[in-house]
Amino acid sequence: QVQLVESGGGLVQAGGSLRLSCAASGFIFSHFEMAWYRQAPGKQRELVAAITAANIANYAGSLKDRFSISRDNNKNTVYLQMNSLKPEDTAVYYCKEMSRGTWGRGTQVTVSS
Repeated sequence: QVQLVESGGGLVQAGGSLRLSCAASGFIFSHFEMAWYRQAPGKQRELVAAITAANIANYAGSLKDRFSISRDNNKNTVYLQMNSLKPEDTAVYYCKEMSRGTWGRGTQVTVSS
């Protein structure tokens, strides 16, 4: 059974940093592309970043300037390092296994001004 469990969210002041983690189980993690999405209140879920099995990262828009996605295949974990956080980054952040379309339950990130 594929399972994704996010952690690392919380409340942070603008300009601060957070590192999100997504622990995966139930499949051969190293073989599959993983991604982070986010959904702000009243808005559609949107792609933040993705990382392929070959460790190639892609980002949405200008987020590459502040966010960094990485993976540790030994720990079956994908990370999202978020720096210089802004209030508009406030959202629930979700991990997704891109092949099956499996989602985690999300972790809340709140950035105060």
